Amino acid sequence: MEFVPTPAVHRVLCADCGTPIEPNSANLCIPCLRNSVDITEGIPKQATINFCRNCDRFLSPPAAWTIAEPESRELLAICLKKLKGLNKVRLIDAGFIWTEPHSKRIRVKLTIQKEVFSSTILQQIFEVEYVVLYGQCPDCARLAAKNTWKAVVQVRQKVPHKRTFLYLEQLILKHGADKDTISIKETREGLDFFYAQRNHAIKMTEFLSSVAPVRTKDSEQLLSRDTHSNTSNYKFTYSTEIVPICRDDLVVLPKALARSYGNVNPLTVCVKVSSSVQFMDPTTLQTADVPAPVYWRTPFESISNSADLIEFLVLDIEPSGPTHGKYVLADAQVVINSTNRTRTQDMDTDEGGNDAIYHTRTHLGRFLQAGDTVKGYFLRNANINNADYDKLDQSRLPDVVLVKKTYPVRRKRNRQRNWKLKSIAKEAEEGPDAFGRGA
Repeated sequence: MEFVPTPAVHRVLCADCGTPIEPNSANLCIPCLRNSVDITEGIPKQATINFCRNCDRFLSPPAAWTIAEPESRELLAICLKKLKGLNKVRLIDAGFIWTEPHSKRIRVKLTIQKEVFSSTILQQIFEVEYVVLYGQCPDCARLAAKNTWKAVVQVRQKVPHKRTFLYLEQLILKHGADKDTISIKETREGLDFFYAQRNHAIKMTEFLSSVAPVRTKDSEQLLSRDTHSNTSNYKFTYSTEIVPICRDDLVVLPKALARSYGNVNPLTVCVKVSSSVQFMDPTTLQTADVPAPVYWRTPFESISNSADLIEFLVLDIEPSGPTHGKYVLADAQVVINSTNRTRTQDMDTDEGGNDAIYHTRTHLGRFLQAGDTVKGYFLRNANINNADYDKLDQSRLPDVVLVKKTYPVRRKRNRQRNWKLKSIAKEAEEGPDAFGRGA
């Protein structure tokens, strides 16, 4: 095999230190090139970063506040935005250097490249130290001040109890619908939700319309107006009223409304409250699902609520056959429970007094057995002032309307729960007529 010598490499001396190097456009070795040219010039080695301790958010330039975990990609992006001059170099790598959590310092190691001469690219690694400045974001500053809201949602329900509000409170907590509120104030007939932006209040009203039968009215108040720039400052109020009917209420539907739902019996029981109100005839299991717009077109109220319920004892129950979902039609024989006989002392003695047995039809055939206790409305001894109720055929009205099963043995245990129900942080209304949660 013939030997082929490698061509000789021509070398020149470095212009600064005299070290033999391969020829380049700068005629400098790498150490001398780094000493003479600093590619990190124009990039600050120290910077500040703003942090809100109330909401745990960092300021992302120019005006956005972002939640970022320590040493996360989001925090690294915020740190790189704070550096000027990075657009003139090529960023190769960036990473965090560990620091003490309480030191208020964030250290970032950067690797950059830049072409200093023709066909000469220099790479350099350096550190940047950030000082964390504590402060308040505009949202938290507005929250700390009072009377700085721009929109309010007033939720009201004119009923003697707050069962629907307690259920609505759990739905708000479950879906996080209260995250944009500045403050929540409790009033005698409901809650007031205050917001810093109008679109947050509109979002709340849309959420309430999706989970409860409500109607909303909006109004606005002019605070100030600039005639030169043609701008105005308003405060917006959204009044949301919930249907004044709760679950287990006894209702008499208007004649025209009952006829539009398949000629259902007007005397019904409210079995469900969601975006619409569902009523059921306990004697036939026929239902009427009334949406909120239909209800507010012809509003009506309940003739009896949960405060009028009386406890009965089931003597015998026999299913009749028809079913509707979880409800089964049954014939029941009940008698007033001994604990509630003091409330019914004015009954007709001709029917056997407090020991009289009442026959009724109920939709609770699947849940009741002989010996169970059940709550219901005692219409024979009820004093009801309602125009639609007076128009009904009194001879065909049942003596008792059963509503729900009760568990007296469970009440006697007095055992505390292992869990605690969540509640929205509310402020009580100020003034002589203030109403708190425990009032």
